[in-house]
Amino acid sequence: MLFLIVAFGAAVAGFVQGMTGFAFGLVAMAIWAWSLDPTLAGPLVVFGSLVGQIYASRSVLRGANPLHAVPFVIGGVLGVPLGVILLRYINPTVFKASVGVLLVVWCPAMLFARELPRIEWGGKWMDIFIGWIGGIMGGLGGLTGPAPILWATLRGWDPRAQRGVFLVFNLCMHSLTMTIYIVSGTVTRQAAYLFAVMLPAMVIPSFAGFRLYRRLSDLAFRRIVLGLLAISGAVLIVSSLGKLL
Repeated sequence: MLFLIVAFGAAVAGFVQGMTGFAFGLVAMAIWAWSLDPTLAGPLVVFGSLVGQIYASRSVLRGANPLHAVPFVIGGVLGVPLGVILLRYINPTVFKASVGVLLVVWCPAMLFARELPRIEWGGKWMDIFIGWIGGIMGGLGGLTGPAPILWATLRGWDPRAQRGVFLVFNLCMHSLTMTIYIVSGTVTRQAAYLFAVMLPAMVIPSFAGFRLYRRLSDLAFRRIVLGLLAISGAVLIVSSLGKLL
């Protein structure tokens, strides 16, 4: 039964990630949270996200400039260790709930705005800063995506450029996290078995999601990204309330 739940979650999350370039953890955890121990679900989410990014890398990077992601990666690598250190001083549940409130308020406002404000200042140094924020959020609670995703949207980059940034940034951050998991012994034998279940379950849905993405307009892509971020915020709030109360 556990194998079927993991395979189903990986397939659905793989499809969404193939379409948007992110959100594997959001979708998978919505399915797995009821059956999997958090210590097991964490490595599975990182592994699935990493595999999905690898699946998409050849097609996405073919028409994108991966150099756009370099400043984000530099900032992210610097931010992750700081986020891990801050775990000793900041309640991660309060942090996740706070991020959730921000996403639930900000993303719908952007979603229903007729025209998004476009940020043209800051350049590469601001990209590094946003990557640094994403790295800190990743170290604190595995939330590497929201900061660079929102920033790329406000910069007005087209969907292909956005996906290229998401892909390279997430590849690097998830690779770093998975390396830490393996070195620290966080990846158990059971997790390794479930990795083998996830791989075949993700292949076809991931490519199906990518094929659908290629048919989306810029506006539809923006709405899907902001909608998923808003849902992600709601999930963070709901999952945190039980622990806070």
